Amino acid sequence: MKTLVIAPHADDEILGVGGTLLKRKSQGHTLAWVIVTKPSKHLGWNNIQKENRDKQICLIKDQIGFDKLYQLDFPAAKLNQNELPSLINSISKIIKEFAPEEIFFPHLGDVHTDHEIVHKAIISSTKSFRNHFLKRLIVYETLSETEFGLDKTKAFFPNLYIDISRFLDQKIKLLNIYSSEVDKFPFPRSEESIMALAKYRGSTSNCLAAEAFQILKQIE
Repeated sequence: MKTLVIAPHADDEILGVGGTLLKRKSQGHTLAWVIVTKPSKHLGWNNIQKENRDKQICLIKDQIGFDKLYQLDFPAAKLNQNELPSLINSISKIIKEFAPEEIFFPHLGDVHTDHEIVHKAIISSTKSFRNHFLKRLIVYETLSETEFGLDKTKAFFPNLYIDISRFLDQKIKLLNIYSSEVDKFPFPRSEESIMALAKYRGSTSNCLAAEAFQILKQIE
């Protein structure tokens, strides 16, 4: 199977799908990763920090075993409706080139507007009559974003649970590569929070640890 994960920011792929990606790779799947935005000076990033982030991305790519990496370089925290046409065009080209059977992407109700815009762009880029190879559209939850979305009409209701019991420790190690994004509990992006969510999702699905998703569309 060919799996594509689309991350508004580098680290979303580990927070939402890290264990599943490791599991997919162990099963022989072909994986691709899209990073939509990049940090910029207006967010306070200097050249050394940006170079360090590039090194972190390379480490994640190698340790997950991604077969393809696409970096779109839109400005982080500045995505808006004006970027939608360009973003749709960029994502559509990647989907055509990689031809995934499943796509993991952020939830519409996430509080970060970058996540919302990316979600909308993917929905517009995945019409079945243009992408006959695409069989599943799946949204993931992102700690520090999904749980803070307060619009109950856009709540995250998982209907897919993937057992990541064998891969939870490795997921934590991968998250710690993004050292500037991780802090001590009760910060959402902490080791304790990630483990707590995985165990909670595991308890819902009768396994030691799981990642939860919402299937928006499935074709058989």
